[in-house]
Amino acid sequence: MEQILELKHIHYAYHNMDGETPALTDISFAINEGEFIAIVGPSGCGKSTLLSLIAGLLEPEKGLIKISGKYLRESTTNIGYMLQHDQLFEWRTIYNNVILGLEVQHMLTTKAKAKAHELLADYGLKQFENAKPSELSGGMRQRAALVRTLVLEPDILLLDEPFSALDYQTRLNVSDDIGQIIRREKKTAILVTHDLSEAISLADRVIILSKRPASIQQTLPLIFDLEKDTPLNRRNTPEFKNYFNLIWKELNEND
Repeated sequence: MEQILELKHIHYAYHNMDGETPALTDISFAINEGEFIAIVGPSGCGKSTLLSLIAGLLEPEKGLIKISGKYLRESTTNIGYMLQHDQLFEWRTIYNNVILGLEVQHMLTTKAKAKAHELLADYGLKQFENAKPSELSGGMRQRAALVRTLVLEPDILLLDEPFSALDYQTRLNVSDDIGQIIRREKKTAILVTHDLSEAISLADRVIILSKRPASIQQTLPLIFDLEKDTPLNRRNTPEFKNYFNLIWKELNEND
C-alpha cells in the first residue's frame, strides 16, 4: 500500500490577548491508502484540532503535512469531513442534501447524479430520497451524511466523533454500518473519538494522545483473528478486551 498522508513534527498553539495555549507538540505519523486510523486521548487534548490541520482549515506553526507526497497546500487530494452532527438542511430532501456539495463545487454532472442515486440505493436510503431529514431516524440521517461525503469521492475521510449524538444502541449499529461502508469503498479514514470501544472496533491502528499539549503517547496496531472482520464481530473477541485494557491503562497513566 502507498503512503497517502504524512505528518512530521507538527506543533500548534492557540493565541489570544493573554498569550498562547500550546495544543499539539511534535506530532508525527503516516497513513497508508485504505487504512483506518482512530485517534483517542483526554478531553480537550487537541484531537479535533489535529483533524482541522489535516483538512487545511488551520496552519501548523511548525512541521509539515504531506498528502500523496505533496505539501498540503499543493495537493489536489480530495478530503471529506464528517462532523458530530449530520448538518442536513431540513428544507431539502435527502437526495438534494446529498448532492449539495456537488452543487457548491460545480460538479453536478449526469454521472455524479447517477452516483448519488447509486450510493443511496446501496446503503438503504433509496426509498427516502424524497423525504425530509425530519422523517428519518438518527442512524439514517448519519448514513445520508456519509453518502453526501462519499459522493464527492474523497481520498481521505476525516470523522470527528460522527456517532456521538446518537443513543447507545443506534450508535453501535450505525458505527458497524458505516465502518463496513468505509471498508467496502476502500477509503482512507481518520476517526477522532472519546469512545475506546468504538476506536477498537473500527480501526486498523489507534493513536493515543497525551493530555494537552498533546503528543503521541503510543500507536497500537489492532489485529483480530476473525473470518469476517466487522466492528460488531470484533467486540465479541478476547483481543477486544485486551486492547481496551491496554489503551485505558495508557490514558490513566497520563493523568
